[in-house]
Amino acid sequence: MIPITLRQACLDCGGAYTGDEGLVITGVVSDTRQISDGDLFAAFDGERVNGASFAAQALQLGARAVLTSDLDTALATGAPETSLLVVPDVAKALGDLARANIERIRENENADFRLVAVTGSVGKTTTKDLLAQILSVRGPIIAPPGSFNNEIGLPLTALRADNSTATLVLEMGADNVGNIEYLTSIAPPDIAAVLIVARAHLGEFGGIEKVAQAKSEMLYGAREGAPIILNADDERVADMAKLARGPVIFFSSEKEADVYARDITDDERGCASFTMCFGDETYPITLQLSGRHHVANALAAASIAYALGLSGETIASQLNQAHALSPHRMDVRNIGGVCIIDDSYNANPDSMRAGIAALSRIGARGRTIAVLGAMLELGDASASEHRALASVLAEAGVDILVCVGQGTQELYQAAVREGIECHSVADAEEAYTVLCSMTADNDTLLLKGSNGSGVWKIADLFFGKD
Repeated sequence: MIPITLRQACLDCGGAYTGDEGLVITGVVSDTRQISDGDLFAAFDGERVNGASFAAQALQLGARAVLTSDLDTALATGAPETSLLVVPDVAKALGDLARANIERIRENENADFRLVAVTGSVGKTTTKDLLAQILSVRGPIIAPPGSFNNEIGLPLTALRADNSTATLVLEMGADNVGNIEYLTSIAPPDIAAVLIVARAHLGEFGGIEKVAQAKSEMLYGAREGAPIILNADDERVADMAKLARGPVIFFSSEKEADVYARDITDDERGCASFTMCFGDETYPITLQLSGRHHVANALAAASIAYALGLSGETIASQLNQAHALSPHRMDVRNIGGVCIIDDSYNANPDSMRAGIAALSRIGARGRTIAVLGAMLELGDASASEHRALASVLAEAGVDILVCVGQGTQELYQAAVREGIECHSVADAEEAYTVLCSMTADNDTLLLKGSNGSGVWKIADLFFGKD
């Protein structure tokens, strides 16, 4: 961030502070393990822990002050009141600080600075990771680790930018109408992309049209004249063009568009090769990411880079070298002769289908085993969406289904009716034990489920992580 005094921080976020207002903060973190001298520690009151209970520890580790809404808890740790910046709502204060930081960067007339934002029901993180690698040629770049795409993660990422930043890449997620409107109020994009409207968080939204409404908030929140990147293969996304206040670039993996792919093929790893077309310009691309569905993510990233003025040749060169950066996303590894596709970060009906398709393509030499946890937050559609996956598994020729944990009973019963060999286990640990006894050389496993299902723990057990 651009360094500011604590007095300025108070003005930015409306906080109360009784200490030395001339002290300077040089960063903002929410994890005591990441504290550096001069940081402001944002003490969130989370579901499992109250950050204010670490106030004294944060100061001992070098934090300049603690941002908190729980004065009593912070004082009880031994933290002096003169080191506490007190606000009614830490998340809102964090957003206010991030908004002010971006405004200062723009006011300082950094000619290279561009803020790129990506939203969509699936593919945001992969597209962000590709952009982080493609756009590095523009100069210093800030992109979030993993999926920092909500009212906490996005401001923390935006606060890492300073006057040297050429590109700030942000994900914008939503589980309710109004989320992206708020995020764009913090960080209005210079370029915005909408990837896909899929059946994610249906329980919260109340229907697919509400999902589309939420994603369209990106266009309202983009800066006047901002280029808008839209997926021509998704009717709901393509229809958002009428909301754009700047030029629209369409991308497609299925038909001709401003940026499109043709001649898509897969290799034995499930990595796609294709010809990327910018009008009459064509470039051969071989992705280092497993799964044909990543072609659309690559085209979205290429379209954004093209809108930023990068040449097709440069974009192609960067894309051909780009690889997965975030964990549990189509990470394909061979462990003891067994191919493991770890796509366990999250799941919804559309991404489940894409994962199963990848399993079918990659697992051509031996048995295919789908290890699936529940798709959460689907509301009234949950039972039917889980049942529907059984026919997808059968059509893909999946040999074995292992259902992990609660919420998978409908899937299990429907898959049994399809004639698939099925196993039901209570949790990730039991799944790991069963899989270790079941698998043989040349088997291919797909690990996928919503983050709350815990399927990602199976991947960590296989890969030897803590």
